[in-house]
Amino acid sequence: MLIAALLLAAAPDAAALRTMAARFAPTDVSADLSRLPGSEKAALAKIVEAAALMDTLYLRQAWAGNEPLLLRLAQDASPLGRARLHLFVIDKGPWSNLDQDAAFIPGVPTRPDAANFYPPDATKEQIEQWVKTLQPKEREQATGFYTVIRRTPDGRFGWVPYGIEYQDQLGTAARLLREAAQLTQQPTLKKFLLSRADAFYSNDYYDSDVAWMELDASIEPTIGPYEVYTDNWFNQKAAFEAFIALRDDAETGKLAKLSAELQGIEDALPIDPKLRNPRLGALAPIRVVNLILASGDGNHGVQTAAYNLPNDERIARERGTKRVMLKNVQQAKFQKTLVPISKVALAKADQREVSFDAFFTHIVMHELMHGLGPHRTAQESTVRMAMQEAGSALEEAKADISGLFALQHLVDKGALDKSLERTMYVTFLASAFRSIRFGTNEAHGKGVALQLNTLLDEGAVRVAGDGTFAVVPAKIKSAVEKLTSAIMTLQASGDVGRAREWLKQMGVVRPEVKRVLDKLVGVPVDIEPRFLSAERLLGSREAR
Repeated sequence: MLIAALLLAAAPDAAALRTMAARFAPTDVSADLSRLPGSEKAALAKIVEAAALMDTLYLRQAWAGNEPLLLRLAQDASPLGRARLHLFVIDKGPWSNLDQDAAFIPGVPTRPDAANFYPPDATKEQIEQWVKTLQPKEREQATGFYTVIRRTPDGRFGWVPYGIEYQDQLGTAARLLREAAQLTQQPTLKKFLLSRADAFYSNDYYDSDVAWMELDASIEPTIGPYEVYTDNWFNQKAAFEAFIALRDDAETGKLAKLSAELQGIEDALPIDPKLRNPRLGALAPIRVVNLILASGDGNHGVQTAAYNLPNDERIARERGTKRVMLKNVQQAKFQKTLVPISKVALAKADQREVSFDAFFTHIVMHELMHGLGPHRTAQESTVRMAMQEAGSALEEAKADISGLFALQHLVDKGALDKSLERTMYVTFLASAFRSIRFGTNEAHGKGVALQLNTLLDEGAVRVAGDGTFAVVPAKIKSAVEKLTSAIMTLQASGDVGRAREWLKQMGVVRPEVKRVLDKLVGVPVDIEPRFLSAERLLGSREAR
């Protein structure tokens, strides 16, 4: 909060920039490559090289001025220039994610909600009116994940496929993926790499998304355009990212049983039975992995701990979605941020109940719950399309709170150990402070603020005289169920106006929460990863 005020007052100096960067704890992130055969290690090096290109693509998508600004910063060897470059690399741009996107470099504009997906001289209302004039097939292209909106030579709006807009980087990435496919001896990995390389040219990602769902290999690559958070106009345009990891077979096996519980959880959701899915997609694989490299939209500001993809509603409806848990990242976050936060934010009795198992299991269930609940509105639109810019925060809140509901359901039926009931609510409460520190301008932070404020209003969380927070066991279960129902019912209604108003009212930092946040100044907000395994792979490739 103090840093945000300083940013508004003046451009920060080198010391202030170093303080801002220090909120991200430098952390070595690696995985054991020793068991990979030589052919697989060579393929992995090619995949990592392709993944690194997603950084350039994401910078270009987030703001047209990012690339020239980065070149200018790289040439400034002064202490101020080095500090600016360091924070620019962390945030993938000149705006501080943790400070309501305030600029930390003088002369840059306010962060554009349209990013670089729409013409810079267009307004949101103009785009909306233009889309209404299009025929259904044209509208599908214009509002799809994989096109940008540009002006034609005569000044009208038109769309350009990603495969054309970003052909320079995508062409190189496709070549590297094809080279990796020739090296690997794992059939499903080969199939995914080849189909994803084809998608970079064709702009049709369906087949490669299916191949990714069916991937069964020691190497777990996710690379391409996925999340829509960067498009703050409509949440329609997908940003490029990559997560390259090695599968943890032992941990994956432990969690696979949760997939078999999904239909039962869906059938128990506290919503009108007509809003439930009578038959979920057949595939709902869970992968526990150790991360080697994250890039693009997957590596800026607060680090991703897990993800649930693909976002294509056709695949979610037909086949389900895949959940990938980044275990080494989650362990680092737990130790470096959550444990010290709990010592400040929670009552002493609750501090003892904070556990990594509860933290990890709730993240698993959060990702699973993205695939459950209503995905279409009463108007037969997708929830994502109907909720526009309010959709991401609401969806993250849904996954969080319904994740707690689902875990309680599984504990009650005996599918999970009863001890989890004691630890999961307290660990979630500590993690709420962790997420709110990401900023309420960010989907996860705003969604958690809505949840925490609601639980406070319901009496399910209380604040003691010393300012610490505690779970109220007698009220937490019913409050979680009530909020789960409210969010899912709102999503199904498609009422974006009501969603905006609710988030405006509840997605804020209240005074009692701010007092805790002010005490956390010395605790890192998140980690700044150094990808040692990726550096070694790329180093060995360059040596050859």
